[in-house]
Amino acid sequence: MLPVLELRGAIVYGFVNGVGPIETYILSVAGNLLPVPFAVLFIRKLLAWLQTKSKFLDRVIKKRVEGTLSKFSKTKYRSMLAALAIFVAIPLPGTGAWTGALIAAFLGIRLKTAFPAIAIGVLIAGLIVTCVTYGIKFAFFT
Repeated sequence: MLPVLELRGAIVYGFVNGVGPIETYILSVAGNLLPVPFAVLFIRKLLAWLQTKSKFLDRVIKKRVEGTLSKFSKTKYRSMLAALAIFVAIPLPGTGAWTGALIAAFLGIRLKTAFPAIAIGVLIAGLIVTCVTYGIKFAFFT
């Protein structure tokens, strides 16, 4: 559930400690998805709170959020969700569920719409990392 390690670290941790690939995958995905709803909702509230603290922060946040929203029209909404899922599915540091939640908050995507896209990305990333991690074990140690 940590923002930097997320799923990737949990799967490697399970591998190192001898947990089977299926158990590791299920627990890692569940642990990675657990904070997503809270992150999406909290980030929005945090941005709103920061806007009340100073005029400078209010201008910066409004400019960032409005600028991001203006780049996407309703016709691009489905492709935006697909892009969010693909972004989260890339198993590199900084492309996980936490960053996906931040992107969803910036784009104003509702939680009930953002969560499935982020979940699909997490499932794919988990599958990739699990296959690579446990494939190394089977390739070198059997």
